[in-house]
Amino acid sequence: MAHIGDLVAEMLAQYGVEVVYGMPGGQTTALHDGISRRTDRIRHVLMRDERNAAYAADGYARVTGKPGVCDVTVGPGSNLLPAGFLEALNASIPMVGIIGELPLDWLPLKEKGIASQGYDQLSFFKTCSKDAWLVPSVSALPEIIRTAFRVATAPRPGPVALIIPHDIFDAEWDEDALKIAVDDRAIAIPFVRSIAPSADIEEAAALIKRAKRPALVCGGGVHASGAADVVTAFADRFGGLAVTSLSGKGSIPETRGYAAGVLNPLGSWAAIELIKEADLVIWCGSKVSQNTGMNWTLPTPEQATITIDFDPLEHGRTFRPTVPLLGDVREIVVALDAALGSKGLAGRNPDWDARIGQIKAEDEKKKSVEIASDAVPISPPRVMDEIAKRLGDDDIVVSDASFAAGWIAGYIPAKKPGRQFLYARGQGGLGYSVPGAIGVAAIRPDVRVVTVAGDGAFSYTIGELATQAQNNQRIVNVVINNGRLGWIQLWQDVFFKNVQSAMLETHNMQPGYAAAGAALGLKGIYVEKPEEIAPALDEAFAHDGPSVVEVRIDDLATPIHSFKKRIKEGSDKPKPRPGTVYKLRDWKISPDLK
Repeated sequence: MAHIGDLVAEMLAQYGVEVVYGMPGGQTTALHDGISRRTDRIRHVLMRDERNAAYAADGYARVTGKPGVCDVTVGPGSNLLPAGFLEALNASIPMVGIIGELPLDWLPLKEKGIASQGYDQLSFFKTCSKDAWLVPSVSALPEIIRTAFRVATAPRPGPVALIIPHDIFDAEWDEDALKIAVDDRAIAIPFVRSIAPSADIEEAAALIKRAKRPALVCGGGVHASGAADVVTAFADRFGGLAVTSLSGKGSIPETRGYAAGVLNPLGSWAAIELIKEADLVIWCGSKVSQNTGMNWTLPTPEQATITIDFDPLEHGRTFRPTVPLLGDVREIVVALDAALGSKGLAGRNPDWDARIGQIKAEDEKKKSVEIASDAVPISPPRVMDEIAKRLGDDDIVVSDASFAAGWIAGYIPAKKPGRQFLYARGQGGLGYSVPGAIGVAAIRPDVRVVTVAGDGAFSYTIGELATQAQNNQRIVNVVINNGRLGWIQLWQDVFFKNVQSAMLETHNMQPGYAAAGAALGLKGIYVEKPEEIAPALDEAFAHDGPSVVEVRIDDLATPIHSFKKRIKEGSDKPKPRPGTVYKLRDWKISPDLK
């Protein structure tokens, strides 16, 4: 006789879920039993930490567009999920967490762990997910699973929690009495597509035609809509500047003459300079967050704006757009392209094109000096350039938080449309890259996956290297080691002079990350000199399995342009006064172009 673990496993398989990431427990063993009987369609990857199960599911979701699925047991398993859930919630990544629970008739004993490991999981997950459900009965389970997938994939996507009591998991499943069915619309995002009214499309097209210096800012919503190809085609005929957020990197190839890279304080200097000169900014699948909005100095009061987003609440969060276009990015961009006419606007603004080329050339000149540096300790741009030379057309780069994100953004170009760069920018928390890469490699064994993390971020998830080794995944983990939490230590040095709370090593203690990788079954390579970078990466890329390449870098190197300037000028300027209030810039109405 089948049990309810079989029902759950079967519905997951029918929803097209190939991999589940997690940590088994007594309350969820029925699920693992069900998966073990369906290994031709679905399998389980054992993670070493439940938090990392959510990150792995997140990586899976970003490269497939399908909901990432993770499983944990009640109590100490479930309470580690919120880091990954909040990342997915803020980044609009579809995810389904399957969470074990005490038997239903034990629930009055869950407070304070009277019944071992119990606590109020439903209330807990309501705070960090799109929605959460406690399954009340066997008969209700199929409909709740359908609801979970629908909510996870519907605009705007996000994580959901499916809490299944132990006695329900272990109950018998009479397949004749309890039929199952799935909603195939929820197999991948977007669940449905919609489009703005034609009058709004025409108004936006007319605004674009009036612009002298138009700009396009592409966010993660481009990838969520599967729209990178149509956005690139639109940008080719748009006749203006194109930049992306970190999450939107790859929306357009950065090899295009009009593309100026990532708009972010630790992104492209050219993007930051040029976007201020635009008279029209189209925010395409971007929520204009603090970083992409350059601390909300963008859009400027003089800039007309068009917003393209399927979430109505994004059309006016910090500014009222000149023209809001509510709907699916792909559908709207196709319609907008058609409305601009067969010739588009490319070549109409030669002065703007020349300005874009001029600023980009200045930026490339600055970067070439950093890339060519023979300094010891090593300059991070030189490492990124060597990685870029070795990436295949379909290889995937997974970034960790902090400076690693900026080094990747500025020095490893996106060469074709698509999501080949994964950034954990929903929360921006350290420790995403290693488990995120596990999620990617499990579903894309055909490509090389490269992670880039600082030593602080890498320290968070060293245990998951064992998962990479166990599954023999083709992952190159690049650790740029400066012996400190780089961003925080520079902040402390610049503004507070003598604070040393972000140091990760001392004169007599230097962690060996390549050695740690080797101890866990990976190839470990340590690099101290610039001439060692290329041979080390050649060896790692040729290795049929996971590796750790640890590179000792300059501890003052930073991709943040304001920090670079401050270091160059000296840090004698006063630190922020205690009690300083950082005011959100005034909400405003974007103008029209007359």
